[in-house]
Amino acid sequence: MPPMIHDDQPLEKWRDGVMTRMRMSALLGSKQLCVFDQFCDHGLGAPTHIHAVEEILEVIDGVAEIWLEKEKMIVRANQSVLIPAGAKHGFRNIEQKVLHVRASLAASIFEASYEDRAEISRRWSPSFDVA
Repeated sequence: MPPMIHDDQPLEKWRDGVMTRMRMSALLGSKQLCVFDQFCDHGLGAPTHIHAVEEILEVIDGVAEIWLEKEKMIVRANQSVLIPAGAKHGFRNIEQKVLHVRASLAASIFEASYEDRAEISRRWSPSFDVA
């Protein structure tokens, strides 16, 4: 497989003020990883949700408030938080500049269960033609 140019992947609007760029997923050939960057405006990020797999949330640029179960923490550039499988978590940008977060999940398809049922729970899943 040739090297991937991440900037060639499109920016996708997940919700108002939150843009996402896929770095690796089942759609790009991965079997066990989903890695994506999110760019969040002030006060925005990911609402409370859970995954069936572990996740690493890394702040690339900016400052995030990350909550994990009942604990809240301030996370800055070059810091990360390990989110255990099944743990309620989320994050938001607490600065005026755009927050850049990288999420790495131990599954090739993004799946989450949100408290807000209006959120899309599955992304970057290959479609299969059924004959």
